[in-house]
Amino acid sequence: MTKKDLTYTDAIQRISEIVEKIESNELDIDELNASVKEAASLIEACKTKLQNAETNLQETLDKLA
Repeated sequence: MTKKDLTYTDAIQRISEIVEKIESNELDIDELNASVKEAASLIEACKTKLQNAETNLQETLDKLA
């Protein structure tokens, strides 16, 4: 699944999984580095989805006004 196809819920779930692994000290330094990069990318995708949703909602509300 590409980042574009990933739902907000799926991204949040994956971020949660990554955090759990980091907190449990299950990762070696290479896995930690890769996981942090993945989490950062997922966070950015979530931020974009939230911004797009806000824009769409505002446009819809403006049409109703």
